[in-house]
Amino acid sequence: MTSSSSRLARLDLNLLVVLRELLRERNVTRAAARVGVSQPAASAALGRLRRHFDDELLVRRGAGYELSALAHQLVDQVETVCDGIDRLLSTGADFDPATSHHEFTIVMSDYAIAVMGERLAAEAHARAPHVRLNVVLVREALAAGIDRTIRAVDAVVSSATGRFRQPEIRSTLLFRDRWVVVVGRDTVVGDPLTLHDLRDATWVVPYHRDSEFPSVVPVSGQLAALGLRPTVTVRVDSYVAVPFLVASSGHVALMQETMARTMQERLGLRILDPPAPLEPFVERLWWHERLTTDPAHRWFRRIVERAARAL
Repeated sequence: MTSSSSRLARLDLNLLVVLRELLRERNVTRAAARVGVSQPAASAALGRLRRHFDDELLVRRGAGYELSALAHQLVDQVETVCDGIDRLLSTGADFDPATSHHEFTIVMSDYAIAVMGERLAAEAHARAPHVRLNVVLVREALAAGIDRTIRAVDAVVSSATGRFRQPEIRSTLLFRDRWVVVVGRDTVVGDPLTLHDLRDATWVVPYHRDSEFPSVVPVSGQLAALGLRPTVTVRVDSYVAVPFLVASSGHVALMQETMARTMQERLGLRILDPPAPLEPFVERLWWHERLTTDPAHRWFRRIVERAARAL
């Protein structure tokens, strides 16, 4: 028996599933719930993993836990190993949405959740009542770490940047949206808008960085295309928050029309055309090539596309 075979024989491979959830959640109780075991059982598994790796893995910091240096190294590896085991055990098996308890992890912005999340959850539940969705809110640094993220999740909903153009990443078009300028009902601006109006305005801009303009954030690129360096009065790490911060403030914002329309009546927004044509906002579904032929993943991609179809 080789040394690698000997190590495999000594390790209960069920621990890998617990390890994956511990690294994802950084919390024993939540990891236990995701795996479907008791909290004491998850704690015992963590103890066995600590002995195996001779490392704390989860390090207590105040009221929570942080990953140790070794645990950070294990994150991508354990995702890859668990995915490989899952594919091995499902070889030759069809995916039956009516009976499957599969969990799909999808990374989305709050904008994507706002415009298609309801349909996605409804479509998935109607066709696969036992399937679980793990919806992860996108972070500003998604593009910078897309090579790692795409290996750790089932799919990402995002517009394209240069960093998505990697040979192992596949994508399909979901929908297009139009850029509009949004102001409160009492905000005094021209109609039609001029570039002079927008240069004099104060702005709400999501994910803005004064030191990096334009950035990879779609709004930033569109403002640059208009020749604007906005006077940013409110910066927020959210797309959905933007119309709330515009409604009664006197500020203006550039945002996707679909989301603006959903908020228009509730917040009393005025929706205006930009003073010059802008490229449409294009949202795509991205996944790692290893999942392309997987029956469960093919089904999931169809569900996401169906949810986006109305847009």
